[in-house]
Amino acid sequence: MCGIFAYLNYNVGRERRYVLEVLLNGLRRLEYRGYDSAGIAIDSDLTLEAQNDNGKCKPYHSSSPLVFRQEGKIESLVTSVYSAVDKLDLDLEKLFLVHAGIAHTRWATHGVPAPKNSHPQSSGEFDEFLVVHNGIITNYEVLKQTLVRQGFKFESDTDTEVIPKLAKFVFDQARDGEGGVTFSQVVMEVMRQLEGAYALIFKSPHYPNELIACKRGSTLILGVNELGGETSRHLFHDVKALTSNEKPKDLFFSSDLCAIVEHTKNYAAIEDNEIVHIKDGSVSILRFDNEKEMPASVQRALSVLEMEVEQIKKGDFDHFMKKEIHEQPGSLTTSMRGRLKNGIVGLGGLKDHMRTIRRSRRIIFIGCGTSYHAALAARPIMEELTDIPVTMEIASDMLDRKALIFKEDTAVFVSQSGETADTLHALEYALENGALCLGVTNTVGSTLARKTHCGVHINAGCEIGVASTKAYTCQIVVMVMIALAIGSDKLSTLAKREAIIADLTKLPEQVHDVLKLDGEMKVLAKSLIDEQSLLMFGRGNNYATALESALKVKEVALMHSEGMLAGEMKHGPLALVDEHLPIIVIATRDDSFSKQQSVIQQLHARKGRLIVMCSKGDASLVCPDGRSRVIEVPQVVDCLQPIINIVPLQLLAYHLTVLRGYDVDQPRNLAKSVTTQ
Repeated sequence: MCGIFAYLNYNVGRERRYVLEVLLNGLRRLEYRGYDSAGIAIDSDLTLEAQNDNGKCKPYHSSSPLVFRQEGKIESLVTSVYSAVDKLDLDLEKLFLVHAGIAHTRWATHGVPAPKNSHPQSSGEFDEFLVVHNGIITNYEVLKQTLVRQGFKFESDTDTEVIPKLAKFVFDQARDGEGGVTFSQVVMEVMRQLEGAYALIFKSPHYPNELIACKRGSTLILGVNELGGETSRHLFHDVKALTSNEKPKDLFFSSDLCAIVEHTKNYAAIEDNEIVHIKDGSVSILRFDNEKEMPASVQRALSVLEMEVEQIKKGDFDHFMKKEIHEQPGSLTTSMRGRLKNGIVGLGGLKDHMRTIRRSRRIIFIGCGTSYHAALAARPIMEELTDIPVTMEIASDMLDRKALIFKEDTAVFVSQSGETADTLHALEYALENGALCLGVTNTVGSTLARKTHCGVHINAGCEIGVASTKAYTCQIVVMVMIALAIGSDKLSTLAKREAIIADLTKLPEQVHDVLKLDGEMKVLAKSLIDEQSLLMFGRGNNYATALESALKVKEVALMHSEGMLAGEMKHGPLALVDEHLPIIVIATRDDSFSKQQSVIQQLHARKGRLIVMCSKGDASLVCPDGRSRVIEVPQVVDCLQPIINIVPLQLLAYHLTVLRGYDVDQPRNLAKSVTTQ
């Protein structure tokens, strides 16, 4: 969804051009989250006009903010920024020892994509308060009506605009009274009035060279780079003590670690209801409590980011999606590293809760989209190895139905980002009902990782493409390992567990072999480029493969595609079959193989246009007359076969998208991290 980025340099000279480029490049790193407009705010020069067109003087003595907002891609914003700089005759070489800038990419929820609806949103003339926001304010209409009665005029259609105007209202009320008011006091009073989920960054000329960030529900990261290489030696110190010095430093706020990794590896995850105030180069963290007038000071140590800059670059690939598909042998290796030793699975994140999990009445997999499909792929082996019933829940539907959850249940929440709004709301619901909550996520420090009782990180590495590829396969591997760990006390499944572990060690190499089908998938994509629809039939372990491959085609190639349970073929879908509609049938070797052979025969009898995926050497068994196109893949143990099978179909979706001329990494209308319901 929306992306937030802010940069404050302290006691180190930075040219205005440098500040602009840091902010704009921060937005480029957040592009993958999905957006339709962007904006930034920096400081102007004091020499600029101190009055507006009506002769009214600005109500502060510091330099006025310059706000740039633009609909469309970030490069459109870049063009408009430098065009405006030329018109203003702004000195790009001017040096700032301290400067605070904020930036934002917007994914429209309230109001169409347009400059007026882009962020930063302003309090009004003179831009006394500026805010960038990720999330949704649920009571904005009530706040807006109140502010309109107080004389405020609204220019945008957003929910965000109430926030800076509310800040100005609070500031003016306090200033009219006795004494002054601090920036953090203003923000605290604003938070007291807001309902919903949000991450916010405030900038104000009333408080020059200061930034304040706060959050409730949405992710926000603080990055610290103390210049001179000293930071890493004091990581376990409180961040306020660490930054309370005159040493030159760069400080960052971001909604994603990917945007700060090229600047620093030292970060702190901001918790819900915390206010982070940067002033005079020092970082103060306060915990807001709606029932208390004064906030409590919070101590927080920095963490070290285990990510390399190369992970957020395309390298030799044209697109992130293709890069991430080809990274899967490495990402799978990383997911398993240190967790498979001498034929035993060790998952430290579950160790303290293993007895409770084994005694569960049932296991509930909860997720959305690709994460739901990964859980669906892992369900059969979870049931087989644990003898515990496993049910599936789409997070939004579970909440709509208020599905029954009991304290004897183990709820497994699966989310690549760890910030998926529906999944997090479902987590809150499960916690309220007393279930043991286990998280499977790719994002260290995410809300899901922090709020679940226990969990496992998939360690897939940074995934930039909106359409998930390597995270999907790593999620399946991790959930298979969870099943192995839970069922490790059962002698009856020993042989199956040993077979799975043996194939897990060979899995990266097998995926590497499957990637050699890249050229073949491009040829297949060329034959499908003009089609309007594509069906995928799977069953058993590969029902999830059919759903996930269809989703990939929908997401990026913008082609209608439907994943179907092959066992349901005769209950309606068979009516669609003719010689024109392309159908992919997944028929690799498992317990459902003979049934899939029957499905293929029935489709052939209706002159179906088939593309059959089968295990190597089985082409003559699935297509004895040679009439169908065949994709042959290596055979592995049944529960790991979905990982092998999805890779050629990911490549197919990729090549279809490129050939059809669509944006692979940022498909229209979609966001990487869905932080709104």
